[in-house]
Amino acid sequence: MNAVTSRISGRKHKDVFELIRRQDHISKIELLEQSGLPSSTLTRILEELHGTGLLVEAGFGESTGGRRPILYGINPAYGYVFGLDISRFHSMMILCDMQMKKLDSRRWLMDERTTPDALVGEIVAAARGMLQQRNIPADQVIGMGIGAVGPLDRGTGTILDPQHFPAAGWRNVPIAAMLEERLGFPVALDNGANTAIIGEHWASRDREYRHLLYVHAGVGLRSAMMSGGKVVYGAVDMEGSIGQMIIQTDGPRLRDAGNFGSLETYASIYALERQARSRLLQGRDSTLAQLAEPDKITFPHLVQALHEGDPLVTELFTQAAVYFGIGLSNLLNILHPEKVILGGPLISCHPLMFETATKVALQNTYYHPVYQVVFSQGTLGEDALVTGAAAMMVGMMAE
Repeated sequence: MNAVTSRISGRKHKDVFELIRRQDHISKIELLEQSGLPSSTLTRILEELHGTGLLVEAGFGESTGGRRPILYGINPAYGYVFGLDISRFHSMMILCDMQMKKLDSRRWLMDERTTPDALVGEIVAAARGMLQQRNIPADQVIGMGIGAVGPLDRGTGTILDPQHFPAAGWRNVPIAAMLEERLGFPVALDNGANTAIIGEHWASRDREYRHLLYVHAGVGLRSAMMSGGKVVYGAVDMEGSIGQMIIQTDGPRLRDAGNFGSLETYASIYALERQARSRLLQGRDSTLAQLAEPDKITFPHLVQALHEGDPLVTELFTQAAVYFGIGLSNLLNILHPEKVILGGPLISCHPLMFETATKVALQNTYYHPVYQVVFSQGTLGEDALVTGAAAMMVGMMAE
C-alpha cells in the first residue's frame, strides 16, 4: 500500500491530516490544542498540505473577540475511493469523494453464477463506468477497500475459504491482486466486520467512543473490536469465531462442523431455517405452511411470518434472540466496550431481535448497572461495511 501511504509524507503531516479528516472543519487554534505542535510547525504543515491540494480553506469560524479564524477541511475533490462489500447474499460497491460523500453505487445478487471471475468482471466494468461518467482520471483514485466474508489473509489480499457462498470457486481467491491488475490502482482487503466497525466509527466521529464492539448476525455471526480508535487484530483472521462460542455443551452443531452447542447453532439464519423446517415436519401449526413446503422454507418466509405475528415463528425468533443475548453478555463481561453496534439481516429484520437480545445481555452483565454500555443498530445500517471499506482506504493515507 506504499502508493497510498506515500501520498502524505511525514508523521506530523499525517497526524494533522487525520485530525482534520475526523472533524470536517477545524481552526488552527483547535489544531494547536489537539496536536500539541508548535505554532510555526503547524503553520508550515498546513501550508504544505494546502499546497498539495489536500486541504481547502472552508470558511471562517466564530470570533472569540478578534479576527474570525480560518477553518480548514479536506478537499473533497483531491481524490476518490471505492468501497466494496463481498458477502454471501449480495455484494455492493460505492464511489466516494475524500469526505466520504457517496457519488455512485452498484449492487449484485450473489447466486450460483457469481464466481470470482464473474464478480470481478462486473466490478471492473462498473468502476470504470463510474469514473468515466464523472471524468475522473485513474491517478485521482486513492484505491479500493474491500470488506469481505472470511476467513481471509489481509497481507496477501486473499479470501481463503468462506462458507455458504452460492457459487463455486471462492477458495483461495487473490481478490486484491485480481482487481489491482485490471483497475490499475491499489486495493486492500479486510474482514467485513472490521470495515463495518470502521464505517460506524467514522459515522459517529462527533462522539469519540474509544472502545467499540460490532456484531453482525446473518447466515453466520461475525464480530470486530475497536480500542483507542483502532481495530483490534488477532494472530489470525477471526471470521466467525464469535459464532463458535459454546452456549450449551451438550447441544447440537450446524452442518456437522464447528463446536457442539455453539452460539451460531441457536442464533443464525441457517439455525432458524433448520428449526422452522423441523417444527413443520413435526406437525406444528404455522402460516409458513401456506408459503412453502417445509424443506423449501427460507429466511424471507420466516421474516414475513414474523411480521404477520405467527406464534411459531415468533417463538423461534424469541428463542434465538435470548441465546444471542447470552452470547452478547459473555462478550460484555470480557471486553467491556463503551458501545455495541448490532448489524446484519437477523438484527434488522424485526425489532424483536434487537430489543430481546439487548435486554437479556444487560440482565446477564455482571457489573451492570455500574458498568453502562450503549447498544445501537448503527448509523449506516447495511451500508456500514461498504462505507467502512472506502473509509479504510482514506485512513491508510495517515499510516
